[in-house]
Amino acid sequence: MIGLPAGTRIWLAAGVTDMRSGFNGLASKVQTALEEDLYSGHVFVFRDAAVI
Repeated sequence: MIGLPAGTRIWLAAGVTDMRSGFNGLASKVQTALEEDLYSGHVFVFRDAAVI
């Protein structure tokens, strides 16, 4: 279990996320779509929509 500081927000990207965009692409989504600071201390969670 990872303990998070009080007041930490957890953002879950529930839509389709293309994980091929890598770290820089996901960081760009945080900055543009969520309009949040990458270094805010919040947790940003993405899921892959791969179909098997």
